[in-house]
Amino acid sequence: MRILIATLSRNLLGGVEKYLQTIIPELLGRRHSIGLLYEYPSDREQVGIDSGLDLASWCPGELGVDSTLKSIRAFAPDIVYSQGIDNGMLEQTLLDTYPAALYAHSYWGTCVTGCKIHALPRIEPCGRRLGPSCLLLYYPRRCGGLNPRTMWKLYQIQSQRRSRLADYQAVLVASRHMQREYQRHGVSAERLRLIPLPIDENSGGLPSLPRRSLGSRILFVGRLMDVKGGDYLLRAIPLAATKLARPLYLTIAGDGPERGRLENLSRQLGLSVEFTGWTNNNVRNDLMRQTDLLAVPSLWPEPFGMVGVEAGRFGVPAVGFAVGGIPDWLIPGQTGELAPGDPPTVEGLAQALVRALADAQHHQKLSSGAWEFAKQFSLEHHLAQLEQVLSARTSAAQMMPSIV
Repeated sequence: MRILIATLSRNLLGGVEKYLQTIIPELLGRRHSIGLLYEYPSDREQVGIDSGLDLASWCPGELGVDSTLKSIRAFAPDIVYSQGIDNGMLEQTLLDTYPAALYAHSYWGTCVTGCKIHALPRIEPCGRRLGPSCLLLYYPRRCGGLNPRTMWKLYQIQSQRRSRLADYQAVLVASRHMQREYQRHGVSAERLRLIPLPIDENSGGLPSLPRRSLGSRILFVGRLMDVKGGDYLLRAIPLAATKLARPLYLTIAGDGPERGRLENLSRQLGLSVEFTGWTNNNVRNDLMRQTDLLAVPSLWPEPFGMVGVEAGRFGVPAVGFAVGGIPDWLIPGQTGELAPGDPPTVEGLAQALVRALADAQHHQKLSSGAWEFAKQFSLEHHLAQLEQVLSARTSAAQMMPSIV
């Protein structure tokens, strides 16, 4: 197949780009021709998702939309595999010209802000469908900021994205939660496919389960934002430590706007917390090997939460709230312990910490369960499913009569 991958950035900014960096070489190895459309100009000094590959690529932010489309016509893709792009006119042109599949990594066309949360009276997930009522709730529930022009602009963008969902031959999602989300927004069952994200098999972990003695080390990995629930975790630790009758030690690997507030809170609570900032893969792998439990206290409904599966490769179970796609991999009593998410509470998280760390035999069972569960997320399995979807949509499009 000739596959045009459309995305926002060529540089490695987050999970979407890491995913593409993982699958593109494999698709090339399977004798597919790959073209890359990245919407915004890249920093050539930084590592790109196609670094080291001989890949045709185009950026409308550098070449202009017309020149980009002309080059894509010459490439003649069989299908567009989109990760979501911002330019609505460009997206619609691609949809009108080629068969296309969308991997919905986030709440694309289903939420005004894309966060799917209310901030008042507390941060909690929102289960509404995108529609005019969202505008009525935007201020009272603090879905976003206070600028009405921004609210209206975001609503228009997301509404237009939602309308274009009907033009995709397939919409791919990573979790049952996201599958339900897009079903509620009108994507038919025959076009909606659950294809879990793959783990980079060079990222460490697996091949054998380490047997570990029960300790008191907890690890948080991620961007430090209010919706990630870092303050809930800090407040839950002393409650859990009291119940367990032993101190707990937390390492926070990440950075972000909440770091200063979390550092102050940890001092106020008298906690033993190490803030490492962002770490490279080797350091993060070492942290996972050394920890007893991963904490994923997200308050917003994570579309999936891949860090939990990555930790499972090291035999590390997790605790977190039952929000978004997290229950797809955080199975109570099997891969970790789940706290209620409607609404998330400090007390519920503390109880989950206690259940995970109170008994050495139970903790080993969770460790084994997390390790076994992580085996499902192989790159080979993901690619086999992806190829099946893309080739089926390509074949179906070729069988449709031409419209003059």
